Amino acid sequence: MNLSLSTLVIRPGALTLDQLRQIQQGGVRLELGAEAWDDIERGAAVVQKAAAGDAAVYGVNTGFGKLASKRIAKDELDTLQRNLIRSHCVGVGAPMNERVLRLMLATKLASLARGVSGVRREVVQALLDVFNAGLTPYVPCQGSVGASGDLAPLSHMTLALMGEGEMLVDGQRKPAAEVLAAAGLKPLQLAAKEGLALINGTQTSTALALDGLLRFEVIYASAVVSGALSLDAARGSDGPFDPRIHAVRGQPGQIEVAAVYRELLKGSAIRASHAEGDDRVQDPYCLRCQPQVMGACLDQARYVRDVLLREANAVTDNPLVFADKDGSATMISGGNFHAEPVALAADALAVAIAEVGAIAERRIAMLIDTGVSRLPAFLTENAGLNSGFMIAHVTAAALASENKSLAHPASVDSLPTSANQEDHVSMATFGARRLANMLDNTGNIVAIEWLAACQGFEFLRPLKSSTALESAHATLRAQAPAMNTDHYLAPDIEAAFAMVQTGALATLARSAGALRVFG
Repeated sequence: MNLSLSTLVIRPGALTLDQLRQIQQGGVRLELGAEAWDDIERGAAVVQKAAAGDAAVYGVNTGFGKLASKRIAKDELDTLQRNLIRSHCVGVGAPMNERVLRLMLATKLASLARGVSGVRREVVQALLDVFNAGLTPYVPCQGSVGASGDLAPLSHMTLALMGEGEMLVDGQRKPAAEVLAAAGLKPLQLAAKEGLALINGTQTSTALALDGLLRFEVIYASAVVSGALSLDAARGSDGPFDPRIHAVRGQPGQIEVAAVYRELLKGSAIRASHAEGDDRVQDPYCLRCQPQVMGACLDQARYVRDVLLREANAVTDNPLVFADKDGSATMISGGNFHAEPVALAADALAVAIAEVGAIAERRIAMLIDTGVSRLPAFLTENAGLNSGFMIAHVTAAALASENKSLAHPASVDSLPTSANQEDHVSMATFGARRLANMLDNTGNIVAIEWLAACQGFEFLRPLKSSTALESAHATLRAQAPAMNTDHYLAPDIEAAFAMVQTGALATLARSAGALRVFG
């Protein structure tokens, strides 16, 4: 265990977005608030009593899903839980990344620690120990339909905790038993209901969606800056950002983001140079409607934030144990494992991601069109001999088009499973997983726009833009030179994309008034 890491105290039901951001980024160890352990033990006592009794209790002494009517002998209850995990480890595809796995482990332990799932403290401690040891369970990314829990991915996670699955070490699959032993940890031994509690839940789809949301926060803020760069490079008007326009509409995201654009553009000598005598009456929508489009995407992302924050703090397995301090208790079967809230939120986020990329692609198209931008054709001198940004725009168009297909809602496509017992499912896990590809696409579009807009600045020299936008120009030029003649452009896009992802542009947006885009 790395004791040099900062400690984050988890209080079940009270995780904040900032805490989830820290978990996603890594560099923290987790500690469970002391008050949670009593709740855990009360719930576990109820399950142990049910396991010792004769009444049929789903998930404790019965089969699962369509097999719920099958009674299991008392001496086979632990085997039942182990078999559940083994049989449900059917995931395929590439392994999930460490960011998502950290969120999965943390939200699962936070959920179980609320004491409503009926697991023993050993289960929660095992999750804490694996997280704090920095271990990475091998979890394939495909195989969940987002209802009855994220069964397959959470089973792979649980099998690793049991020492029967695998861990990823330096990108290589290793037997979990060996990795646990090397970390000084013992395999988890499951008792009644515990296997079901570990895999009945929405923690995989929620983790994937949270990872998408937190990554989008950075790319969104970057797109605000790249849009401001394009506006000034095309010598557009800042009139459409006047606060009075946005106040009379009243959309909160629009009002907020318009203020960020005004701050980014403040003091631009480029703007001052054409404030008088410009014969253009109105700019194209991709410039003057940025507050309306980006503001709506901001509002949508904040809706997603609220849904996912609730889900990260939720208890989503089945059945649930409600134990009072006076000793009374009941177990109730329900359907909190259905990930429809996550599915709809992921679909909403996908649309916002696609729109941010779509309007950025239109600004690139505007910049290379000399009839609109009044910059040299394709942003190059001696066009014909040089192609400039002609095909860089084609790449942006390809990515924007791909996002349109990926933005199709996943939640409307349900396929019945478990012999029609589970007859409506959410498809939340795919809906959340596809966000990663969309974010890469939009991040690359923003990177290309950053390159194109800064190339536009080169044709306006010696005029300078605002302090903030000149900083964005200088940041790029430290990694990617101006394109005076055609050169190998792919490495420049790659370098710009890397800086977009690490927040080089997002920092400028935050300093202009958006400290945290999504809260």
